Amino acid sequence: MMCGITGFIDVKNERPRAEAHRIIEAMTESLLHRGPDTGDVWQDPDVPYAAGHRRLSILDLSDDGAQPMESASGRYVVVYNGEIYNFPELRDALIRQGCTFNSRTDTEILLTAIEMWGLNRTIQKLRGMYAFALWDRQDKVLDLVRDPFGKKPLYVGWAGNALVFSSELKAIRNHPDFTPALNRQAFALYMRYSCVAAPHSIYNNVWSLKPGHRLHLPYTDLKAGSDLVARMECYWNAVDIAGQGKAYPLSTLNERALIDEFETHLGRAVRQRMISDVPLGAFLSGGLDSSAVAALMQSMSAKSIKTFTIGFEDQDYNESGHAQKVADHLGTKHRTYLLSERQALDIIPRLSTIYDEPFADISAIPTLLVSQYTKQSVSVALSGDGGDELLGGYNRHIQGPKLLRLSRMLPAFLRTLLEKNIETVNGECWDGLLSHIPQAGVKMHKLAAALGAKNAQDLYDRLISTFQEKNWPLAGPYNADFEYPALPSPSMGPAEQMMLWDSLHYLPHDILVKTDRASMAHSLEVRCPFLDTRLYEFCQSLPPSMKIRGGQGKYILRKMLERYLPPSLTERPKQGFSVPMDRWLRGDLRDWAEDLLDEQDLETSGLYNIRRVRALWDAHLKGEGYHTQKLWTVLMAQSWMKTWMQ
Repeated sequence: MMCGITGFIDVKNERPRAEAHRIIEAMTESLLHRGPDTGDVWQDPDVPYAAGHRRLSILDLSDDGAQPMESASGRYVVVYNGEIYNFPELRDALIRQGCTFNSRTDTEILLTAIEMWGLNRTIQKLRGMYAFALWDRQDKVLDLVRDPFGKKPLYVGWAGNALVFSSELKAIRNHPDFTPALNRQAFALYMRYSCVAAPHSIYNNVWSLKPGHRLHLPYTDLKAGSDLVARMECYWNAVDIAGQGKAYPLSTLNERALIDEFETHLGRAVRQRMISDVPLGAFLSGGLDSSAVAALMQSMSAKSIKTFTIGFEDQDYNESGHAQKVADHLGTKHRTYLLSERQALDIIPRLSTIYDEPFADISAIPTLLVSQYTKQSVSVALSGDGGDELLGGYNRHIQGPKLLRLSRMLPAFLRTLLEKNIETVNGECWDGLLSHIPQAGVKMHKLAAALGAKNAQDLYDRLISTFQEKNWPLAGPYNADFEYPALPSPSMGPAEQMMLWDSLHYLPHDILVKTDRASMAHSLEVRCPFLDTRLYEFCQSLPPSMKIRGGQGKYILRKMLERYLPPSLTERPKQGFSVPMDRWLRGDLRDWAEDLLDEQDLETSGLYNIRRVRALWDAHLKGEGYHTQKLWTVLMAQSWMKTWMQ
């Protein structure tokens, strides 16, 4: 079930029980949007631990699925957000061991499994998306666990003498002892990548539990204000699995057998994510990933599934017609929401409230809108998120190795000259000159940034960085880097390396944050079949040629889709989920932006190199260069500061 969870432990046990009850109720109610159906809180009678839960009912809509939920013995109490997709298999295994159940919820299965097998064995068996807090009443231990890919969020930190945790930061802010203080390292990371990377959060003394990690927190061992990052334990490691895939490749199977096995894995992932007691559908953009999910869903359904897309009245940004053609061929019951520019603009003032932290992926706007309109028809939607990272779907995976070779061939002076000349032409001019290339302006400016890359890691970092050292917008030093792990295999090529880094960085910190907050703002559950651990393990063993071939990514997915769709519906350039932000900032959003970029406000914050920020804004207004993403990153930071730090 999609939900919001929160809780705290008062380390010094100085707060009256009634007061603690009022606090946990306020924290829980701040997550109402994540779980509008029911909610409740629980307090340990012997220890100052309290937990709260807001429920979006998906499986077993009865009161039997209510949380916080106690185990049969009463030893464990859980608040849980997510879905365990293999819960029928786990249920059957537990029944064979003599267990009985009062509900059809995966929550009860999770608790029973922990009682029978222990937490360590249980989390190794789980297949799904989840974040949960397990309280052991006997040993007085709190365990926090987050799913392998980081689909579901979980923050943990300190509010005075209280250890606090929650699905979203707004609940932590509702604890009366929490004092919001800006984490400057996290802020610099945000400026670098337009999102905050785990284990950091935007606040001091609050962290985001890393994907595939857990925290084991004995009550008697808690020291208020202590750093919790060192205590995060990894239980599922994408890097190790990628290394195992390189060590034991599936090169002995022929191509048809690989495609068959891929379809089996993806089909199983889709089928598991179609289990629901409430109406269900799928996002359908017309791209390869969402088309594959919709095609497999329709092949498993006796009636037409529901699919959803949005389009814009501005035809330069309207891709809804292609999604309609895919839906017509598959026979889905398709709905297109054609949005006006005004509807998109109206959502912008709400972004800082919805995302809690500075977040500057512009595609959050259409994602929020498609979630809002999809919720009018269904409570669960399947999505194609994760396919690009898994199968080489981004331009950097395909063009990156070529850029590296080009960079090594060109002398330094020529690279510098090319970079400067590309950057002086604004994005709209590149769009006109290279009209056959979608988002040509963005891509050309990324090319300019990449020309001086020394190796694959340097190239990747340049391509995903919004700001780099030469145009750093902060007054503080440029020392914010994503922590790249050691490569699991020396035989990994540049494209494979970038796919792995996307799974570790861009996917959990940008894509999944965007989708979780956008969908849960409208109480919509989004399920992602490509984010299946067994599918991930299989794809890590694929030969690189089954992912990228002939200058195209997702080769194996394309070949599988030939069984469902004609080539005319699959062989098209990759489209972004974008809005005309560059034009909006010169038009309807100009006054809003001018207010946020006021020099006095920038100076008061003490954070910015004001000259550089204002130079970006002036250049944008004159149409000199392409600065939209950089400006949006600063604007979202300023909007967040005005919402949460004043």
